[in-house]
Amino acid sequence: MLVFSRKKMSILLHIVAWTILLLLPMYLITVEQDRDMYFVHRIYLRTIIYVLLFYLNFFWLIPVFLFKGKKWRYYVFVSAIIIGLYSVNEVVNRVFFVNEEKKLKEVFDKIRKDMPAPKMPWKFDIYNYFITSLLISGFSVGLRMTGRFQENEKKQKEMEKEMLGSELAFLKSQVSPHFFFNTLNNIYSLTEINTKDAQNAILQLSKLMRYLLYESEKGNTKLSGEIEFMKNYIELMKLRLSDKVSLAFLFPENFKDIDFPPLLFISFIENAFKHGISYRESSFINIELNLKENTIHFLCKNSIGRNVENDQESGIGLENIKKRLALLFPEKHRLTILETDKTFEVDLSITLSEKI
Repeated sequence: MLVFSRKKMSILLHIVAWTILLLLPMYLITVEQDRDMYFVHRIYLRTIIYVLLFYLNFFWLIPVFLFKGKKWRYYVFVSAIIIGLYSVNEVVNRVFFVNEEKKLKEVFDKIRKDMPAPKMPWKFDIYNYFITSLLISGFSVGLRMTGRFQENEKKQKEMEKEMLGSELAFLKSQVSPHFFFNTLNNIYSLTEINTKDAQNAILQLSKLMRYLLYESEKGNTKLSGEIEFMKNYIELMKLRLSDKVSLAFLFPENFKDIDFPPLLFISFIENAFKHGISYRESSFINIELNLKENTIHFLCKNSIGRNVENDQESGIGLENIKKRLALLFPEKHRLTILETDKTFEVDLSITLSEKI
C-alpha cells in the first residue's frame, strides 16, 4: 500500500509540474492581452519539446544505456536527441508561424533604427535552449538515480529482513530441542528419586511443550505468556531441588502486555538449573525480571555446583541467545556475563520502542 501511494504521488507531481508549465502561457495572455501570440506559441512548443526530452531521457536513455554502463552511447544519444528536437522546433516555427516571425522581424527592424540591436536573438535562443536542455537532462538523471537508489535500498531491506527471519527461525528451532533434551534429563533424574514427582513433572512438561509448539511458533508472543512459561519451567525444576538449594525468583505482576520474542530468557534459566545445583553443598539460584517504562531488565545469578568445563552442550543456549539478541535488538540491548570460580551471573537490559 505504501509503495502504491508513493507511485501515485510521483505521477501526481509530474502531472502538476507540467500542467503549471503549460498553463503559464495562458496566464501571460490573461495578464497582458496585447502580448504577441508568437511568443506564446514559442513557449508552448518549447515546453512540449522539453517534455519529450525529459521523458525520452527518463524512460529510455537512462535505463537502457546509463544504468547498464554504456555511458558513451548515452551521451551520443542524448546529444542527438537534443539537437534533433531543436531542429523540429525550428521547422515547426518556420512552417506554422511564418507570419508571426515576419512581424517579429519588423519589430526588431524598427528598434534598430533607434538603438543598436542584434538582427535576431537567434544566438541567445540557441544558447538558452541547449543550457535548458542540459539542465532538464541532468534533472531527469538525478530524479531517476534517486528512484533507483530508493528501489535498491528497499530491495536490500527486504533481503535483510528475509535473511533475518530465516536466521531467527533457525536459531529458534535450536532452542526447542535443546530445551526439551535438558528437561527430559531432569525428569529422568526424578524417576530415580520420586516417581510421583516425575509424573507431575511430565504433566508440567506437556504444558511447556504446548507453549513451545503452538504459541512460540506464531512469531512474537505476549510478554505475559513468556513470563508464565518461565514460571512453569521453574516450578517444574523445583521438583528435583534438595533443601541445600536456595531458589528465589521475582516476576512483575501488573504491566502493559506487549508483543515479545519467545524463548528469549529460558536459556539463561536452563543453565542456572543445570550448573547451579549441588547435592553435596549449599547452592543458590536467583532469578529476577523487572519492567520499567520501556526497559526490560533480566538478572539471573547462580552458584556453580559442578565443573562444566567438559560439558560440550553448556554453551549452545548462551551462544544462541547472543545471536538472537544481536538480530532482534541491535544496539538496543546490553548483555553482561560475569563468571567466577563460584558464581555465574547474567545481566541483560533491553530497550523497547514502547512503554510497558
